[in-house]
Amino acid sequence: MYRNDDLYNFLLERTWDLTENWYADLDKVELGGVYASTDPVVVETLKKQNHEFHKRFCKLFSEESDVFYEGFEEWVIEIAKDEEHARTPIHLILQEFFNVQTQYIQLINEFASQYKDKYSLEEINQWKDITTKAFNKVIMWFTEESHKYSESRLKAQQEMINELSSPIISLTKHVALLPLVGDIDTARAKFILDSTLTQCTEREIHHLLVDLSGVVMIDTMVAQQLFQLIETLHLIGVTSTFSGIRPEIAQTAVQLGINFNRVSIVSTLEQAVKLKDLETLTK
Repeated sequence: MYRNDDLYNFLLERTWDLTENWYADLDKVELGGVYASTDPVVVETLKKQNHEFHKRFCKLFSEESDVFYEGFEEWVIEIAKDEEHARTPIHLILQEFFNVQTQYIQLINEFASQYKDKYSLEEINQWKDITTKAFNKVIMWFTEESHKYSESRLKAQQEMINELSSPIISLTKHVALLPLVGDIDTARAKFILDSTLTQCTEREIHHLLVDLSGVVMIDTMVAQQLFQLIETLHLIGVTSTFSGIRPEIAQTAVQLGINFNRVSIVSTLEQAVKLKDLETLTK
């Protein structure tokens, strides 16, 4: 049986020593991210996070396995979402997990030395083995949570970028401009379609000027989605004027057999604005 109250208490009494020794041994010159910070608040928070880890990990030798890991969930998620750790390269964080694991193996050896006549070599090796397995599980758990958090942040940032890069600008009460700039992939094209329809409906847009002069190239899938915008806008009562279509995009559209009957095409945005008096377009 690997649970042992003597070992648990031995480790628990040394949790702050573990933290202070670990932080003192950090190579703050070589390391980056949270470990190299000189901000007193960040340093204090880092130590508290490390100490909280020890308080929970000691319970490996006093609690049932399920209870032990359940107690780690809050800590793992907190660290995975911590902004200072999020800005720290993952390999540096994993390195420190392994360094802390080494601390525990050394303490188990120290404990075994103090009680060398009380516990067998088999029991001591079992403690080391269960420690290594627990660290492996916590490390994998942290890595998964960190990845999920990074993915969610990346998705949120991409959505923000899409919103900022696909703005509908009101020109008059019922006329608006959608200037498109940069590369448009399938995901962004779908976002533009959904966002444009929503905004046109909410803002009661009657005529939308879509300027493509800032778009260099789109593939066939994107062209289909982009020009599907024409038909969909028509269905909700919005007429369209497209400007700035480059020859490459026009060629792709022709190859796809896209019908331009429902849209006005002009060379430049200036021509689109001058095509009709904007107030007339709102009627």
